[in-house]
Amino acid sequence: MLITRASSINRALDQIGDKWCLLILQEVFWGINSFSEMAAAIGVSKGVLSDRLKWLQQVNCLQKASRDGRWPRYHLTRKSIELYPSALMSLAFERQFYNNPLLDNIDLIHTSCGKVFQPRLECAHCKDEVHAPDVRYVDGPGSRKDERQVKVRRRSSVSSIDNEQRNLYANIIHLVGDRWTANVIALAFHRIKRFEAFHKELPVATNVLSSRLKFLVDEGVFSLVRYQQKPSRYEYHLTPKGLGLYPFFLTLLQWGDKWCAPEGEGRPMHLDHTLCGEALHGIVCCSECREELSPQSVRFVGPAIENRREERGG
Repeated sequence: MLITRASSINRALDQIGDKWCLLILQEVFWGINSFSEMAAAIGVSKGVLSDRLKWLQQVNCLQKASRDGRWPRYHLTRKSIELYPSALMSLAFERQFYNNPLLDNIDLIHTSCGKVFQPRLECAHCKDEVHAPDVRYVDGPGSRKDERQVKVRRRSSVSSIDNEQRNLYANIIHLVGDRWTANVIALAFHRIKRFEAFHKELPVATNVLSSRLKFLVDEGVFSLVRYQQKPSRYEYHLTPKGLGLYPFFLTLLQWGDKWCAPEGEGRPMHLDHTLCGEALHGIVCCSECREELSPQSVRFVGPAIENRREERGG
């Protein structure tokens, strides 16, 4: 067992933070929900797919149902549907920091105002856009220590997926589809910058931590800043690209607060929005009319969407 400070992000990542779990949930959001369709769409082995589907059912993020004698299909639960804000902020991150031809050919239309929009993370109280430096953290009523499984799955790149060109979130999943890498990014939002401080909060093997930090530097999420000359020592500072991940992590934290806490416990951490001085609750809004978005109020339009509809029979 690994003992770490209670964190709703950690709890959420332990449930759905594996790369294959994220890809499966994405496919079900798009209506690809049979075993064979998923295997073809994701390019995953049947053994791995079966393992992750069982796990997602275990944590109540998927339900399996068979109707009219047809092959069983996997459906989103209320719990997984509420990951929709995280999915929208993933899409926004992809568009901001990567050239993704698949996304370039998709428009998001808000049915309430009828306009093409970009998802925007706002403070529910003051309606200002939320940025990582403007958030203060204090221990909440559920602050304690968590016991977590030490076993980790080998980090693998999304580039190994045969059908990568079909994936709308390939780059962000490449960054956060390993729970230790995602944990390191989450800790950086708490102003942690040095190797020893990361290791104190996330006491995995030092070689595992070193490899994750190197990966994040190589991917442009962290920059190295020397703070000691002899011997040379460096801090890991979030780049603009790293800070751009904050909306995804905040929506994931709020999902973890609601769905991943032990029964009867409050949230491990309380967040304040320093710009307005109120408790922070982030909401994902339409950039045009500023109304909060829901799965029912968003339409995706473009060739990739039409292809998906054709694949599942309209």
